Amino acid sequence: MTTLPIPAPLPYRPARTRTDLFAALMRAAGEFGRNKTIIYDMVDGEERLLSYKDVIRGAFGLGSALASKTKSGESVGIMLPTGAGAVIGFYALSAYNRVPAMLNFTAGSRNLKAAMRAAEMTKIVTARKFIEIAGLEALVKDLSRVAEIIYLEDVRENLSLKDKLAAVIGPLAPGLIRRKARYKSPGVVLFTSGTEGEPKGVVLSHENVMANVEQVRAHIGLDVNTDKLFNPLPTFHCFGLTVGAILPLIAGIPVIFHPSPLQPREIVKRIRETGSTILLATDTFISQYARVGADGDMSSIRLAVCGAERVKDETRALVRRKFEIEILEGYGATEASPVVAANQWERNKPGTVGVLMADMEHRLLPVDGIPEGGRLHIKGPNIMMGYLRPSAPGVLEAPDDGWHDTGDVVAIDDEGFIRIMGRVKRFAKIGGEMVSLAVVENCASAIWPDNLHAAVAMPDPRKGEQIILLSDSPDCNREEILAWAQSHGVPEISVPRRVYHVDEIPVLGTGKIDYGTVQKKAVDLAEA
Repeated sequence: MTTLPIPAPLPYRPARTRTDLFAALMRAAGEFGRNKTIIYDMVDGEERLLSYKDVIRGAFGLGSALASKTKSGESVGIMLPTGAGAVIGFYALSAYNRVPAMLNFTAGSRNLKAAMRAAEMTKIVTARKFIEIAGLEALVKDLSRVAEIIYLEDVRENLSLKDKLAAVIGPLAPGLIRRKARYKSPGVVLFTSGTEGEPKGVVLSHENVMANVEQVRAHIGLDVNTDKLFNPLPTFHCFGLTVGAILPLIAGIPVIFHPSPLQPREIVKRIRETGSTILLATDTFISQYARVGADGDMSSIRLAVCGAERVKDETRALVRRKFEIEILEGYGATEASPVVAANQWERNKPGTVGVLMADMEHRLLPVDGIPEGGRLHIKGPNIMMGYLRPSAPGVLEAPDDGWHDTGDVVAIDDEGFIRIMGRVKRFAKIGGEMVSLAVVENCASAIWPDNLHAAVAMPDPRKGEQIILLSDSPDCNREEILAWAQSHGVPEISVPRRVYHVDEIPVLGTGKIDYGTVQKKAVDLAEA
């Protein structure tokens, strides 16, 4: 762990949020210097460094070319891996008042078509090289039936004189090239995972995203002189986009992009080589990095911020023991741009997701059968403009009076620290009692910490519902879970009725468990 002093967070400044995303990038270039290296990208095995000037010039040139193929205000898909290409593509669309729609290329053709229908999207920006490396030829062929596929390689080869002039003039006199977007207008569209039906589009305004950037800066101290942020998370995931890409560029913190979080050996090597100080991860990913990393591999890291899933005690202990890194756990939702709460260096309470971001309100609604806490509703400048549903293409469904129902059951202590008890849909009702499926998974994780476990509820003729656990541990069995529960004061009702070993627990591109597929697997196993 690095011994650098811990910087103090900045005050939250609402005035800085009232701008569009591209204008905020231009402002940052003025604040920190156009020649400052801001992106480390991996291209053909070589580290490529880009300055603010490089990013802005690229955005103007590419944006001019894409503007000739699109309309102002149009949602345009981006299907690219985490890296400079995705970021420049994002800002290229933003610079010319097009709305980037970040597509999850791991979601499958059906879900992607539903997402495109919801956002009335008819064009997708991607790269031939990426499609080839990722083996997505069949997917793109299918999508090409309903959308125009725009390849970056073709765009670069056919840049017009106008596009080249835009790249030169834009950074110097942006007012001649672009008109600022209204900060309350759509800035980006992201999509829910679609595990419980078709994916929904989440429309975030420029102000929503900028508010969350400034909220995070007011929550966690960043040092523009010494910090480097390592981001292996996908930019189609809101955490990977807002915190992992937009935040560092706005805050003047160099960001190291890695195209996939599923390369632990390559990642720990790049962390060491680049001297990264901040790591974004999930529990699943950081535990992998910690296991493969050797002494010194992650010694430069001063801060590891984890979201998307609960950080297990075992993961926290492993990372602390091996690398002396404290994990700050946070909580978010795409609908909140995404960060809702996070622990802080000086106020870190393990087992919680920290306290709410600045300028946010909350209320808890009681949930039948759960005596503690309640269903969390949130409101604030970072809450989305609304949903786009495939069933009503282009129709914005705004939150009721600005309040978003997270669907999560939480408890909040006297100091404001939030403890996630589980999703409303992630409880089983057994004999009239509500049992958190997360607790069931935690019991299994305590016994077999190196494996993935997923619990689901299924109908039970006598008790209403029963709990089924799937695990990729070959040693998994109900008897051992029961013994552990009894010795640790966990009620027997939280012990799964049946335990099945599976070769693999399905996960989404975001790293979260794909409970839709797990549910289907559990039904098949139970009926076999």
